[in-house]
This record gives sequence, C-alpha cells and structure tokens, in this order.
Amino acid sequence: MAGYFSVFLVLLTLGSGLIWLIDHYMFAPKRKERIALAQGATQTPLDNDVIAQIAPEPAIVEGAKSIFPMIAAITIFRSFIFEPFQIPSGSMMPTLLDGDFILVQKYAYGIKDPVWRSQMIEVGEPERGDITVFKFPLDERIDFIKRVIGLPGDRVVYRNRQLFIKPSCEAGQERKDNLICGEYNKIALDIVDREYMHGPRQLVRLSEDLSGVQHDILIDPQAAELTARYYQQPNTRVDEWVVPEDSYFVMGDNRNNSQDGRMWGFVPKENLVGKAVFIWMSFDFDNGPDSLLPGWVPTGVRFERLGNIQ
Repeated sequence: MAGYFSVFLVLLTLGSGLIWLIDHYMFAPKRKERIALAQGATQTPLDNDVIAQIAPEPAIVEGAKSIFPMIAAITIFRSFIFEPFQIPSGSMMPTLLDGDFILVQKYAYGIKDPVWRSQMIEVGEPERGDITVFKFPLDERIDFIKRVIGLPGDRVVYRNRQLFIKPSCEAGQERKDNLICGEYNKIALDIVDREYMHGPRQLVRLSEDLSGVQHDILIDPQAAELTARYYQQPNTRVDEWVVPEDSYFVMGDNRNNSQDGRMWGFVPKENLVGKAVFIWMSFDFDNGPDSLLPGWVPTGVRFERLGNIQ
C-alpha cells in the first residue's frame, strides 16, 4: 500500500471532486432557478451581493471548487509522472549526497494505482545500473534508493570489494548487456581520487563500468567486510546471490556504508517506485558543533549538483 501522504492526496482529490460534482448536477441548477425568478421580478440586473443572499453557495462547495483542480493536478503528477524525494543518508555517495532533492520517474517501471500500488499498465523493466527508489522489503513504509546491480536470473558475487556478475542468458546467447554469458564478469574499476572522508578514514573514489553504465563509487580500504551480516541464500557461498524471478539485486554506491541487498536480499518487482532521474535542489547542512542554527537548517545551496543523475 502507498504511504499516508499519497492516500491523503487521493482521498482529498476524490472528496473535493465528489462535492463539486454533486453540487454541479443537483444543487447549482436550483440556485440558478432562484436567481432567474428573482431577476424576472425586477427590471434592474441583480448585483453579486444580492445574488449571494438569494442563492448562497455553501462554503464547503466553494472550497471544493477552488482546491479540486490544483489537488487533482498534484495527485496525477505525483502518482503517475514524477515524485520528489529527499536523500536522507550518504549510502549513495558520491552519486547522491545527503541533502539532495531528486525527481523520481514514476512511470519508468509501469503505471500503478496510487493507493494499493497494483500494476495497471506495463511500461518497462529496470536496467542494470539504474538508480531506483523502492519500498524496503522488510518495512514497506520506508522508501529506499539504491543502484540496480543484478537482474532476474543473474548470479552476483561481491568479494574483496570487487563485483562479479554472471548474467542470465538465453540458450546460445554469447553476450548480454556487454557481459559474457556463462562466466563471472569482473566489473572494471579505476581509481579517481581520495578526496572523501568517513570520520578519520580516507575513502577511495573509483569509477565503475557496470556493463556500459559508468558511475563513481566509494570504498573504505580500512573497513572490514561484514560478511557475517550478509543475506545467505541456500546452496550459495556467503558472498554470492542468485537473483530470483521478478526480483532485483541492489547496492549503494558507498559500498562500505550502505544497508543494501547484501544484507537483506532482493527487491520484488511490485516494490519498485520509480527511477531517479534528476537533482532539482541540493542543500548543504554543514552546521558545526558551535553553530547556533538547528541541524535541519541548510547552510548553503550546491547549485553545481543540479541536473540529470548519472
């Protein structure tokens, strides 16, 4: 089921629209008749104050008529086209930062009803490398954002901070998404810089080529791999996952600071919300310990971050 705000918007749209519709076909014609009778009894045109006294429009109807077009437009835009989200953590650094505000393309993976989120129209499927927003499988009240790594049928290995993918291929198929069928493909990495920090530790920024989708990731060379916390599938190694049908394996770009599919498994197709496509605002919350401002007050705007998401 959708979040409370989405349900509230739908109910507000339906309620205001229903009030306007009932008034339009049942009560507005009667008010017009009273005005016509009053106008016929006088030789001078009735002014607005007199009309309001003869056939007053109820306040609830006036309110419904004024908000319905705006609320309906917001509901349609937010439910079926684009929805704004705020990045709440650093799990997708360096691609997305805490304080980024993004637009998510809701129709990228299909049109769903805004309340029960059941699929209405099939549009497309996630592609490897997409940054996707989804309902957290362990608590669907929470929205997560991660990068799609494994598609249905793929085998994914993450070992020694290196990603390997064995794609699911049709019989006789030699390559899929620039990956060789029938073998584990080592995903190429190139060092970019070491400008990011995690507390006192220096992080390594690398460029990753995920079968043609190039993006940057962060690695903490000093952090231990938490393999004991990895999600363990039957008949697989501790750092290997086989993606089930109609599911996806996702990871954060900040590899040592991301609670992702390595820890809890896979994202079912029905949990997908949409594809992250654009940063429309980015605030810096660099409030030091001596600052008089609350932590939620931004200290600057990162205009250089605005634009399409890679």
